[in-house]
Amino acid sequence: MSPLPLFFLLSLLTLLSSLAAAAATPTVYEVLQQYNFPVGMLPVGITNYELDRSTGKFKVYLEKTCEFFVQDYRLRYKSTISGTISDRKLKNLSGISVKILFLWLNIGEVSREGDDLEFSVGVLSAGFYIDNFVESPQCGCGFDCNGGAGLLKREM
Repeated sequence: MSPLPLFFLLSLLTLLSSLAAAAATPTVYEVLQQYNFPVGMLPVGITNYELDRSTGKFKVYLEKTCEFFVQDYRLRYKSTISGTISDRKLKNLSGISVKILFLWLNIGEVSREGDDLEFSVGVLSAGFYIDNFVESPQCGCGFDCNGGAGLLKREM
């Protein structure tokens, strides 16, 4: 075989293996679903993520800090979010906070019980129906970008 066709064949194989590797890497939203969380746990615009599947430790990267309202709650996602994920549980969260009165408090844990998501801020918590998180919120307008009714809070 002459060098030109061999070079072309090797180049094609390299390209195909690169494409296959890229296709095999799930998006961060698909990873959330693998751990039984809805995609709406993270806003639109994630640029990259790292996950150690053996420990569940992760880092998620946004282009910039993202803020929006969910009902009466103002949420802030920093450009880097980290924590530990396991089936139906996010813990040791850093980079996600909620404004309560005049204070920004870190959301340290999120757990899923059936069709409910429980967001914990220290000893305080709020529950929401999982159906509210079918779509990812957008920076600036959250889930209410088209003038919808927003999230339904579960009674505690």
